[in-house]
Amino acid sequence: MGEPAARLVGAARRLRDGEQGSAVIEFVFLGVVLLVPLVYLIITASQVQAASYAAIGAADHAAKVFVGAPDEATARARAQDAAARGASAMGLPASSATLSYSCSGPCLEPGTTVTVEVEVAIELPLLPPGVNAGIGSASATATHRVERFG
Repeated sequence: MGEPAARLVGAARRLRDGEQGSAVIEFVFLGVVLLVPLVYLIITASQVQAASYAAIGAADHAAKVFVGAPDEATARARAQDAAARGASAMGLPASSATLSYSCSGPCLEPGTTVTVEVEVAIELPLLPPGVNAGIGSASATATHRVERFG
């Protein structure tokens, strides 16, 4: 083997020896850099989905309990409780659900329809409460008719 070939072999050995052990470091670094945002994205998507399901369920149940109440004050209290329980069932704070309602005529008169809208605030994980304010919300509407013969 000539001198230029020996020099190339020596240079290749030095390069190879300088790279030992760096694959583990690169794997861990890239794994953290790529995996952490992916996991956060999945958790965030699940929070948005939970808020959406909570709003749908809470609106439906709130409208059902509203039309079954004896008076409007009781109906409002029961509907607010149903909305809070709907949010809690999805692992969200009960205070994240806000409720509004409207009636097609005098509320709780037979034949009147009651429309309930529930809005559930979306809170992103691992953020302080002040930062989470105003991120977004999920809302749903449900309408039920007060029974004519109840």
